[in-house]
Amino acid sequence: MARETKADKKQRASEVMDRLEQAMPDAHIELDYRTPLELLVAVILSAQCTDKRVNLVTPALFRRFPDARTYAESSEEEVAPFIQSCGLYRAKARNLVAAARALVAEHGGEVPHSRALLEQLPGVGHKTAGVVSMHLEGGDYAFPVDTHVKRLAWRLGFTRHEEPDKVEEDMRALLPPERWKQGHQLLVWHGRRACFARAPACERCPVAELCPQRGVRTRAPRAARETP
Repeated sequence: MARETKADKKQRASEVMDRLEQAMPDAHIELDYRTPLELLVAVILSAQCTDKRVNLVTPALFRRFPDARTYAESSEEEVAPFIQSCGLYRAKARNLVAAARALVAEHGGEVPHSRALLEQLPGVGHKTAGVVSMHLEGGDYAFPVDTHVKRLAWRLGFTRHEEPDKVEEDMRALLPPERWKQGHQLLVWHGRRACFARAPACERCPVAELCPQRGVRTRAPRAARETP
C-alpha cells in the first residue's frame, strides 16, 4: 500500500468502517445485562474470559447480588463460587466487592457514567471504564482497545503503537466521535469472526482490499504447499 497522507488514512478508516458495518449490521456488545451495575460486573468478568462464559455465570450471580449494596455487604469468598469458571476468578471476586463498596460509599450505590469516575473504582482499568461509559446514556465517547482492536488496528495500518492508550488515541484521530462506539464493536466482531490472531481469513474479509495486512504471512495456495 502506498504511503498515505493523514487525509487518505482517515478516508480509508471511514470506508473500512462502512464496509464492516454493511457486512455486520447487527454488531453489538455480546455481554448480557439489564442495568449499569450488571454491565460493569459483566465487563469486569470478561477480562481473559469469553463473553459466552460470562453470560453463562451472570444470571445466578445477578440474582444473588441484585445491587451494589449486596456485593458490598458480602465477601470475596461469597462471590467467588458464582464466577469460578471465569479466569482469575478470585481477583475478580475481590474487585467486585471492593468496587461495590466504593459505589456505596462514594456514589450512593449507583454506577457513575463518567469514564474518569469509573476508572477510580477498584479493579476498573481504562479499557473497562471506556466500554462501560460508552454504553451508558450520557456516558463518554470512547474507543476502548482490547486484544482484537489492538490487533486489527495494527494490521490495518491505523497505528504503529503497542500500548492500548496510544492505539486508542490513533483510532480516535481517524474517526469522528459519533463513530467510536460502533467502530470499536465492529473491530471486535471482525476479530472474532474473520481476522483471527494466527490465521486470519483474508479470503472472506470485506475490507481485504483496504488492508495492508501488516504482520500477516501470505499463505501459499494448497497445491504449492504440498510436498512431492
